[in-house]
Formats: sequence, C-alpha cells, structure tokens
Amino acid sequence: MRLTPTSRPDLVKRLRTFGWQGPFAGKKHSHMVKGDVQLTIPNPHGGEIGVNLLKIILKEAGISRHDWLRPP
Repeated sequence: MRLTPTSRPDLVKRLRTFGWQGPFAGKKHSHMVKGDVQLTIPNPHGGEIGVNLLKIILKEAGISRHDWLRPP
C-alpha cells in the first residue's frame, strides 16, 4: 500500500496511537513529544499534509511506513 495525504487532525490522532503526546503550542509551529524527542508538526491551514511532508514526519518520529499503514 502507498502513503496518501492526510489531514492534520488525523495525523495528530495517529501519532497519539504511537505514544506521542500533544500537540503543544510553540512559537511558530506546534509540536508533539515522546520521551525526550520533540516532533514539529504542521500548522492547521485547512489543507492536507502531502505525502512528501508525511514521509519526513514519519522518519523524524521513527515510525516505519509499514507501521503507519497498519490499521489503528
């Protein structure tokens, strides 16, 4: 299966299932936290998060494509 664009609320919901907490307000962007790791997430501009940005976020979060595509 392939990655598809996702909405910000869906991204936050899915990241929470992987143990991330937040989102917390930052200066320019909000972020989520897991242990000592902080993950910057896009601002809610109403559009979807594209596949390329989603790949970057998943890499920074340490989540494999296989795990992301597995049903929650």
